[in-house]
Amino acid sequence: MAFLEWLEYSALADWVATSTWGYPIMLTAHSIGLAIIVGILLVLNLRLLGLFSEIAIVSLSSLLKLAWSGFILNLVSGLCLFSSQATYFATHIAFLIKITAIILALVNAAFIQNLIKTQGDYWDAGGAVPGLTKGLAMVSLLLWVTAIIAGRLIAYID
Repeated sequence: MAFLEWLEYSALADWVATSTWGYPIMLTAHSIGLAIIVGILLVLNLRLLGLFSEIAIVSLSSLLKLAWSGFILNLVSGLCLFSSQATYFATHIAFLIKITAIILALVNAAFIQNLIKTQGDYWDAGGAVPGLTKGLAMVSLLLWVTAIIAGRLIAYID
C-alpha cells in the first residue's frame, strides 16, 4: 500500500489528477488504444467465427502488430490514469474485474495469434476453422466486452 500511496503523490499522478490537460489527454489516449485493439480483435474474432469470409484471415493477422501497439498505448495511458487514484483503484471490484479480463484476453489473443500463424493459410484455402479456435474467438469477445463494461462501471460503483 505504501507504493500505491507514493505513486498517488508522484508528479505524474499530480499532473493527471489536477492539471487541465492531464486527465483528458490520458483518457483520450486510452480510448484510442482501446478502439485500436478491440476494433482489430473484434473483426478478427468475427472472421474466425465465420463472418466476413471474403477477408483472408492471414491478412487480418498482419494487423495484430497494430493491435499490440494499441495495447501498449492503453497500458501507458492506463498506468497514468491509475496513478492518479492508485489506492482507490487497487481495491475497486470493477477495476479488478477489468484488469483480470484484460490479462485473460491478452493471453487468449496470443493463443489465437499463434494458431493463425500455423493454420491461417489452411483456413484461408477453405479449411474449416476448428471448434477450439472458434471457442477462443468467442471467449475473446466476451473478455473484451467484460473489460469495457467493468471499466465503465468504475465511475459508477463505489
